[in-house]
Amino acid sequence: MNRILSKKVALFSMAAAVTISSLSFAGHSSFTEAKGKKNEPTNVIMMVMDGTSAGATSLARWYKGENLAMDEIVIGGVRTHSAESAITDSAPAATALATGHKSNDKIVGLLPEVVNTPGVAAVNPKDVFKPVANVLEGAKRIGKSTGIISTSEIQHATPAGFSSHAVHRSNYQDIAEQQVYQEIDVVLGGGKESLLPGTTKNSRVDGEDLTTVLDAKGYDFVETRDELLNTKSNKIWGSFAPSAMAYDLDRKATSNHEPSLAEMTKKAIHTLSKNDKGFFLFVEGSKVDWAAHANDTIGIISDVLAFDDAVNEALKFAKKDGNTMVIAVSDHGNSGITMGNVNTNSSYPDTPVSTYIDPLKKASMTIEGALNQLKTDRSNMKEVAELYGLDNLTATEIEGLKASKSLQADMTKILANRANIGFTTGGHTGEDVFLYAYGPSKPYGLVDNTDIAKTMAKYLKVDLNKTTDKLFVNARESFAKKGYKTRIDVTDEKNPVFIAEKQKIKIELPVNKNIAYVTKNKKTTTKALDGVTVYNSKDFYVSETALHLSK
Repeated sequence: MNRILSKKVALFSMAAAVTISSLSFAGHSSFTEAKGKKNEPTNVIMMVMDGTSAGATSLARWYKGENLAMDEIVIGGVRTHSAESAITDSAPAATALATGHKSNDKIVGLLPEVVNTPGVAAVNPKDVFKPVANVLEGAKRIGKSTGIISTSEIQHATPAGFSSHAVHRSNYQDIAEQQVYQEIDVVLGGGKESLLPGTTKNSRVDGEDLTTVLDAKGYDFVETRDELLNTKSNKIWGSFAPSAMAYDLDRKATSNHEPSLAEMTKKAIHTLSKNDKGFFLFVEGSKVDWAAHANDTIGIISDVLAFDDAVNEALKFAKKDGNTMVIAVSDHGNSGITMGNVNTNSSYPDTPVSTYIDPLKKASMTIEGALNQLKTDRSNMKEVAELYGLDNLTATEIEGLKASKSLQADMTKILANRANIGFTTGGHTGEDVFLYAYGPSKPYGLVDNTDIAKTMAKYLKVDLNKTTDKLFVNARESFAKKGYKTRIDVTDEKNPVFIAEKQKIKIELPVNKNIAYVTKNKKTTTKALDGVTVYNSKDFYVSETALHLSK
């Protein structure tokens, strides 16, 4: 860390627009700016470390003992509020970052109903919950390869915001099906249970086995690190856990078969960059947010550093390529984490870094990983506590943990107190977050989260508004104008179907798929659409190509 302190650190205001030429960052005496190469495909790598406050990255840097890869490209800040609140949920945050539109709590890829945040434009009542196109959908329409990566379930709110449209982020059934039918080239993360029928929490209730669909679509379905690294396929679906993947520190400690976020990112870039038209890749380090909710200092550090390793992979490619924009942000703050708490009220001026870091270095697992080793009778409580860095506990303290009804919270509080780490909440926070960006046409200064989507789309030469108009027309209104009688068939309530009929023509559009069944003169054919069909519990929205299927 002495190396860091020996370098000059330029201070800057996140509230002012800045240019990279005017800044010098910790540990970097020079910065090579990407110029952009003519006549080469444009690429965007969009990276989100979910729920990460500035206090988390600062702590991770001290823990690591050297600069983060992100430090080289910090260039401004991002405002994160939703349409209805100063403190956003991940679903509307992802919607803003992916589509350029603010939305409401729990909403994924749809326009909001409630708009009361100053500065956010109201939505026409007839457009409430209308799907809006995301950058991935726009990139795909112009022939670019696409990918999404997450260390949570791939159906979780943030990756869902870049790949689907749902009235509630918990609708894994709809999100998973849309992701499968979006024809995304590379999908890597957790969430296998949402692809299969079963009895677990997020198993499919519609009876569909989406892995068979993936097989039919030509994906190489991989489930281990080795399978991922060895596949030569240009279409990869990686499901490395039934639900979320492990924290990176726990993955290392248990010799887990899961790939790291950096490995997934490197593999995806290698695969997608084969397309001579370019690519769009979304990458999420998901579980910083989960650790912050739990006030788990170790989990936060673990996955900030794992995310930073992934950023390093993206930057290595972008610097060599010259035509790739890399953006890394947090979607919102979480937990109010600070170095310094009530213990340091009067001692902070002369409290060395080691006072904060040394207690944390004793942990070999996150709280989730440690508690996974706990026996039902808690007879190994002492050993489990030591995995989390809680050594030298007294017999009384160990017995107290054995009897605790809030064991996770009690253990995280003890470690935070030992390391003088403060937390203000177990929920999200509303502060601006850092903006990290590199490459041609990158954003800079203090921007709104909706500006990120617009910047990416402009660089990729994607018109998000026109893409929305092409992918999401109101089925009932549009088919009625063409003389069709319409209805929604809910005979199978888990698989509603929009039906349009005129004379001897019948068009059936199943929800969440990019296909249509067209019956003429009693002969039925299956037609492919250029987007998925979305049902918002009130209206069906379909690709414009569906309106021409009778021809």
